[in-house]
Amino acid sequence: MNNENCIFCKIIAGELPSRKVYEDDKILAFHDINPAAPVHIICVPKIHVGSLNEIEPKNLEYPARIIEKIPEIAKIMGIFDSGYRVIINVGKDGGQSVGHLHFHVIGGKQLPLGLV
Repeated sequence: MNNENCIFCKIIAGELPSRKVYEDDKILAFHDINPAAPVHIICVPKIHVGSLNEIEPKNLEYPARIIEKIPEIAKIMGIFDSGYRVIINVGKDGGQSVGHLHFHVIGGKQLPLGLV
């Protein structure tokens, strides 16, 4: 259930390259091409879910797997002990730039305090 115009769906399908960090049957995690910190990983479900607003019982297992695996991804990237930030942007005003649910895992330096 992929969207043919979605850049993340194309990455999942192997049509576009990525620097993979973690992959299983439900999720893919890869390096952001425009990192906001020394470590900036994008975690996506392997089905097209447009945003957090589109999570429902039939697709909940995909974002749940991402949440389950983020600590493991943080360990892989060496930021588990020092700390990291997890961000989900939703919609235009929320800063969502790709219409596919994705979690940003950011760390590797002291992150500035911001809106949260």
